Amino acid sequence: MFPLHKNSQEDICPICLDPLKEAVSTDCSHLFCRMCLTQHMDKASVSGVLSCPVCRKPCSEGVLGDGYICYSHQKKVCSFCETSRHLLCVECLKSPEHQSHTELSIENAISHYKERLTRRSRKLRKDMGDPQRLKAQEEEMLQALQVDWESHRLRAELQNQDQTKEQLKTLPQHWLDQQEDLPAEVAKIFNFSEAVTQLSLLASDLERMARELDASTLKDASDLLDRYDPLSLCPTLEYTCRPT
Repeated sequence: MFPLHKNSQEDICPICLDPLKEAVSTDCSHLFCRMCLTQHMDKASVSGVLSCPVCRKPCSEGVLGDGYICYSHQKKVCSFCETSRHLLCVECLKSPEHQSHTELSIENAISHYKERLTRRSRKLRKDMGDPQRLKAQEEEMLQALQVDWESHRLRAELQNQDQTKEQLKTLPQHWLDQQEDLPAEVAKIFNFSEAVTQLSLLASDLERMARELDASTLKDASDLLDRYDPLSLCPTLEYTCRPT
């Protein structure tokens, strides 16, 4: 909760009906005394149903507990700037800095980013089948080599003997070539396994952000959509995992 340092005589707390003291705001733009809202939250948390005391709009504990007050002008924020990724009040919107920027009302911004997060996570879950299939193919290739680490060590032992050249000549050339490929194949399988894990974590992050999204996390949502690129985790998905 952010304090509103300058209280107005017209601003009355809907709970105690006295002038606001250390005013804080919910994301539905209703102002309360800090203590009044805190006490309301404590009582509401017992029943497990948290809502704004004025409009009864359901909200999470984090949303109800956070006030959104512009630090620069000490006014309630009303918009989210997609360019600067900041919450803005009416005074901020008038400044030359934001004249050429793209702004959304907080309500529209939450809806917009929730939809983008959900769409991205669903597509990612769908595309995750590709690295899994590729991993299975790599494992089949490794099995087709028909060698194990014991055989690999046998070759190393042969190389240390005086008759190495003669003994190695008795082994099929394609078997020796496959031995050389073994470390590379193992590395490929490991990389794909890591990619699948990372993609799964990314999808979970997107889903969690969509569920918990409110005014205070709009910037985090925007950063998350830009920061995580599935292609950097698994380049093989270049043609199937384009961000949306």
